[in-house]
Amino acid sequence: VQLQASGGGLVQAGGSLRLSCAASESIFSFNVMGWYRQAPGKQREVVALFSMDSGRPDYADSVKGRFYFSTDGAKNTVYLKMNRLKPEDTAVYYCNALQNSRDYWGQGTLVTVSS
Repeated sequence: VQLQASGGGLVQAGGSLRLSCAASESIFSFNVMGWYRQAPGKQREVVALFSMDSGRPDYADSVKGRFYFSTDGAKNTVYLKMNRLKPEDTAVYYCNALQNSRDYWGQGTLVTVSS
């Protein structure tokens, strides 16, 4: 399984970005897909998780109401739409997929939010 994340960049506070994660196989073969982030000097943290079984997303409190997870099964791609970005959202964002208790990670895409 390969995951290719893209869409990061430099944006001003209050702006928006959409991250994409393209999978090498059907996203419906996964149990859970998610986005994580790691800021400089900090541990990796979960941003959003999406159960492929229930179709329900869960978000970290810090991004609720600003970030939205979506899927496109035809493109084997999941997205993270990030609105009202804050400087504290600056991090490398990683796509993750859980399949039969095995974790897969994308390579990460850098999001930098300037104040």
